[in-house]
Amino acid sequence: MRALLLLALACPLLAQDAREIVRRAVELDKNNGDNWRNFTYVQRQVDKQFESSGKVKSQADRTWDVTFQEGSPYRRLIARNGVPLTPQEQQAEDEKMQWNIAERRKESKEQRERRTAEWRKRLDRQREPLNEVPDAFDFQLVREEPIKGAEAWVIDGRPKPGYKPKSTAASVLQKMKTRFWISKRDYHWIKLDADTLDTFTYGAFLLRIGKGAHITMEQARVNGDVWLPTHIALAGSARILLVKGVRAQLDITYSDYKKFVVDSRVVSTGEK
Repeated sequence: MRALLLLALACPLLAQDAREIVRRAVELDKNNGDNWRNFTYVQRQVDKQFESSGKVKSQADRTWDVTFQEGSPYRRLIARNGVPLTPQEQQAEDEKMQWNIAERRKESKEQRERRTAEWRKRLDRQREPLNEVPDAFDFQLVREEPIKGAEAWVIDGRPKPGYKPKSTAASVLQKMKTRFWISKRDYHWIKLDADTLDTFTYGAFLLRIGKGAHITMEQARVNGDVWLPTHIALAGSARILLVKGVRAQLDITYSDYKKFVVDSRVVSTGEK
């Protein structure tokens, strides 16, 4: 009887602790958001579409070198299907980048501010759902386990009944279940898994994500004190323009982070 009483008293405390852990992780991630501006990196993106049989119908595999030029990112293509571009293709991409930089430098102050503001606005829209995560879910501390060399809390979240999203983008949270791996050392989240519990529409009714889609996001410490994305993966069924149904997989990796001071760099186009 005493043991049951202690357990009953402990459960609300554990739930509150789990929510507080997630809240701190989201807040740290929000404060960490501008760190991308201080790094160049390599981004590889693989898009696959599948036939109903499971066979790959189409695939696009591209790699870019990403730098910040005149206040916003610029992606320079450096490889396809893991193979570096030919010298002629490399030269064409270099010339395209130099032309783009020159055009940005011709901008008036108002044009530059508009371009950089639009980029930041896109980032803010992408973050909107994450900002509401601490309030949108009921959390449970499942266990503790090591991940990528760090001790982490494993915390599950299910949609909180009756929660009213503050933004349209955050409405997707009501149709997801989540699992966080959060560093016990400094409260940064290391990995996030999410599964859709129902179909939802995203992006002004242009894309409908089916039930059972799976999303994974991972990040890691860079230069000892900054956390930056390393991997994003999405897999599941979707309906584009509410007409064409596809089963797709998107896999994005971020690597070769390098801190820089000036607003440009030249790197080797070889695959890392």
